[in-house]
Order: sequence, then C-alpha cells, then structure tokens
Amino acid sequence: MSIPRLHPDTIEEIKQRADIYDVISEHVVLRRRGKDFVGLCPFHEEKTPSFTVSSSKQMYYCFGCQAGGNAIKFLMDLHKHSFSEVVLDLARRYQVPVQTLEPEHRQEFSRQLSERSQLYEVLASASQFYQHALKQSQGKLALEYLREKRQLTDETIGQFNLGYAPVGWETLYRYLVEDKRYPVQLVEKAGLIKPRKESTGYYDVFRDRIIIPIHDIMGRAIAFGGRSLGEDDTCYNGGNPRNAVSQQPKYLNSPETELFQKGKTLFALHQAKAGISQLDQAVVVEGYFDAIALHAAGINNVVASLGTALSLEQVRLVLRYSDSKQLILNFDADKAGTIAAERAIGEIAKLAYKGEVQLKILNLPDGKDADEYLLARSPEDYRQLLANAPLWLDWQIQQIIKNRDLKQATDFQQVSQQLVKLLKNIENSDTLNYYVSHCAEILALGDTRLLPLRVENLLTQIAPQNSYSSQSLYIPRPKQPRITPQSSTRESKKTTPTLEKSLLEQAEALLLRIYLHCPEQRQFITDALEERDLQFSLSHHRFLWQQILEISSVPLEQELISTVQDRYLEFPEEIELVSHLFHLNEKSQKEILRTPQVVQAAIACMERVLREKRYRHFLELWQQTDPQVEPERWQSYYQAFYAEKQRLQELDRQRLFSLTELL
Repeated sequence: MSIPRLHPDTIEEIKQRADIYDVISEHVVLRRRGKDFVGLCPFHEEKTPSFTVSSSKQMYYCFGCQAGGNAIKFLMDLHKHSFSEVVLDLARRYQVPVQTLEPEHRQEFSRQLSERSQLYEVLASASQFYQHALKQSQGKLALEYLREKRQLTDETIGQFNLGYAPVGWETLYRYLVEDKRYPVQLVEKAGLIKPRKESTGYYDVFRDRIIIPIHDIMGRAIAFGGRSLGEDDTCYNGGNPRNAVSQQPKYLNSPETELFQKGKTLFALHQAKAGISQLDQAVVVEGYFDAIALHAAGINNVVASLGTALSLEQVRLVLRYSDSKQLILNFDADKAGTIAAERAIGEIAKLAYKGEVQLKILNLPDGKDADEYLLARSPEDYRQLLANAPLWLDWQIQQIIKNRDLKQATDFQQVSQQLVKLLKNIENSDTLNYYVSHCAEILALGDTRLLPLRVENLLTQIAPQNSYSSQSLYIPRPKQPRITPQSSTRESKKTTPTLEKSLLEQAEALLLRIYLHCPEQRQFITDALEERDLQFSLSHHRFLWQQILEISSVPLEQELISTVQDRYLEFPEEIELVSHLFHLNEKSQKEILRTPQVVQAAIACMERVLREKRYRHFLELWQQTDPQVEPERWQSYYQAFYAEKQRLQELDRQRLFSLTELL
C-alpha cells in the first residue's frame, strides 16, 4: 500500500520530537565543539571533520560538500528514502500518532503503530511475571544464586529487574495468552514463545532460567537474556542435576524482533548513559553480570555487548554520550576474550585510525572477568586499571610479541611482519612516528646501535602503502660509515617534510588568531612561548608577532587588531599572507571557543617541530661519528638525540590524536 499524504500537524510534531543530535549521532560520531557538534561528513570522503550539527537550530551543515538540512532531510539523503517513509519511521520511533489527509487510511496506519505499543506492553508484563516468579518458592534456587554466588543485594536485583522463568513449558504462555488475554501472535512476535514443530500449540522460550531484561535507551523492556542455573552447559529442571532435560546454552537471548536487534542494542545503556556523560568515558564488558556487578560497585558508565561482536552501530550508540569519545573494551583475558577484543577492534579500527574514538583495551589480571575481579578486589582497584588501560595499538603490539622469542629468527620475522601490517594502517603522521619508534625499540632488543636500522627497515616496508616518506620521520642510517659535509647538507635539505610544515603553519596561525581575538588568553600564550623558548618559524607569522609585541598593552581586542592592521598598511605584501587572521568566520569562531585545549595543542606542535630538527641534527652527527675512534663523542651525540627522541615521544603522547582534529 502506498503511503498517503501525512497531516501537517503530524509532520510538525515529529519535527519537534526528533532531536537532530539523537538522529544523526546514530550514523556519525559527533564531538562537541562549543555549543555545537562536529564529525566526518557521511555524504563525502574526508579526513578532517567539516560536518556540523547545531542542537539549538536543529540543523546540520557540511562546509565540505554543502549538504544541509534538518533531521528528516538527513535521513532522506542518507537512506535514499522518500519524505513520507522517513516521517513514518520517525513517528514509530517517537510514538507520534499519525494523521493522514485521507481518512480511509488512518485505521490501517493506526493499527501498525499501535501494534508496536502493544509489543512494549506484552514485554513489560512478561518482565513483571519473571520478577514475581523469582520471589516465589519455585524461584528459591535462582534467588540464592543471585545473592550468594553473584553476591547481589536485593536493591541491585530490583534495579535491574532480574527475574526467574519457571520450569514449565507453557507457564508464561498461559499467563500472557490465557490470563492476560494477549493475542498469541503478538506474544510470539515479542519473542517470548515459539510454535511447536511436531504438534499444535506453543512453548515458552525461557524455562528454568534466571532472567535479565534488556531495555532500550528509554528504559523499556525489549528482550530478555536467560542464564541456566547449572554451572556447565546443561539446563536443569528445578536446578537439580538429576532432572537434566536437555543440553542448552548457558546463556540464551530473545530472538530478534521488531523491537530488538542484537547488533544495535547494548545491555544497561539506559542505566549507564548518565555515568558515561559524567565521566566522559564508556566501558564495554562481555557479560550481563559483569555490567551488573560494576554498577552495583558504583562504576556506572558500563554497558555489555550481547554475545556478538561489537558492531559499529553499537559503538556509535554508546559514543553519543561521550564528548571525548573514549571507549574501553574490558573483555575476558582468556583466549575467547582476546579473540572477541580483536574482533571488536576490527569493527572499530577505521574509526580509531581516524581518531573518531579513543579506544583502549583492558584485560584484568589472572584472566578474570569483571564480576570475578570485584569479588576479591575493590572498586577503586578496578578504576585504577581503567585509568591505566593501554591504547588499542599498544595492546595489539603486546599481543603480537606475547610469548615470542625475538632472538629466534622465525619469531623475529613473524613479529616484524605483523608489526608492519599494523603500522601500514596508521594514517596520522604523528601517531605513525611514535609507533615506528616504539616498534623499532622492540625489534632492536635493547641494542641502541640497531635502532636506526630497525626504523629504516620498518619505514621501507610501510612506504608502499603510505604516501609518507621515511625521511619525514627520521634520517636513515647512511650506508657508508662516513659521509662528507656536502652530502650532509644535501641530505638535510631533503628532510624538510611538507606535512610537518603544513601542520606547523596551521598551529602558528591558530595561535595568532586566538591571541588577536581572545584577550584573556594573551598572557597565557606569551608565558607558554617563553617557558618553552619557542619562536614563530614562518616568516610572515614571525613578522606579525613582532608587530604585536611592539604595540603597547591594549585593553580591547578590536583596538589591537585595528592597530596591527594600520601598521601593515606600509607592508602590503606581508599583510596579504596574514589578513585572514584578523577575521572570524563560522568555523574559526567555533575553533577558538576551546582555547585552552587548542592553545596547548598548537604550542605542543610548535615545540615538536623544533625538537624534530634537533633530533635529526644530533642523529646525523651520531651517524657520522665512528664509535671506535671517538667513543666519548659518539656516546654524547647518542645521549643528545635520544633525549630529543624521548621528548618527541612525550609530545606525541600529549597529542596522540592529531592536532588536525582540533584545527
């Protein structure tokens, strides 16, 4: 049946209810920038975010491809759906009564929408039934299991609406269909009963299991997870091993329904969203009881996957509530947990490589899961482990070298190949620089003389997949033991990286723009530059900075900008290069709203360029020095370039996710 024309009142109400951030954040990872949000545009390929979402205006706009509109327009363009299809889908989602301009169609549309509401009602009744059964004599063993084995309080049991599915094959069926008079087809659509294969009638999906309700983001029950009372994979009748009836999985989830899709749902998200926003961090665990135990311990930014690999939809769903987009995967440390973590990384890797998510991996000591860990340790111990959790790339490197003897040729070759495969996917130059150095140190096995060679080998293997010259990171060790001053000069001219210069230009320009337009930041910028003994490297920026310093203290920003511009009237060529800094467009105005972070990142970038030059200089001197002839000088140069390398790594850690994310 074709969709009839919708009443203007229906369309207007949907526009009011469908928050643009909620709609778009399901498809785009958004970061807060001032009052608005930014992300990578879904309508064209880009590496730096130009896609903006305004909650106050309920509009989106991409400065890259000029796509824009409201929530309805976004879904129409993204899914290639008609206006009516999108509006009807939003009406179902936000439970808006649909009115059409053709009265004869209203009844059918109302029926479709009311069925969804009835499904919620059936599932709510089932949840209440399971909770009631837990407190009856038939649920005694289940309640003892929760209290004694899991050490859950009655308050926590109530908080998560835990229940018990009785032993009988048709107990819930009789309650919902015969007592509550729900249509049997509706109960089946809710995923609570199944038709018998060899005879007529239905049987309950969950029997003799502890029931864990799964809720949507609004806290409505949409499905259930059930755990058998046996410790192995046998499902027992009444918890008695002598009455074993069949081999069943320890955990069983509801089948997918109109309301429930495993790959788009996270357990306890409705309870965790406030904690995720408050802590600006989301933790994903594997099991229901891991999440429940952590919430019971006061760690309330935790959700659980539903027995499947973590999907991009689930990641985007949970990251809606974190500004920094920090996600920690706490999967079991056993083989299955490691495989699950690697599978999850595979799904998220593209987002992580782009810096859209700050991904970390936590494996608990002794292979324990979170539930077991909290039985022996304190919540503070767990929080400390979260704070120290390694970044996903560090974790993957640890997995690659785990149980490997790099002194053995076979292990060394395999580890090298896997490290190169990992490094090839890193797009950001600063991140690549850091991890090439880190992996080279691993492969050098503590022999500092081998470090430049290991770096060169790694970069040579990475180069085919990256348009990144190895010389933009390091000066490779020369093939000859000695080189002439002339060749050294030629080499140094080659090693001025275009990317480095571009990044430096952006950082310096941003710092100058903030100084001009944000009077409250001027002293901080001046102090920071003096403290680190930094100067503007690019001539046009250095010239502007000299003009600023020569001007006496001016209280109002407009007077400073006006005075600087007046001075520049004598230098028409110079002003052309910096005139854009005197004006703020929409993008630059948003940038300077986050001045503390941006100033720190820009200054770190400037220092990094200086340190990189010093590093290259000392490395080249070290390479030219023969350790047999001049051991003291060789050692001195080595200590100097290594100290610079250490500082570079520290700066990389400070701004591991590229400054271009801020620019």
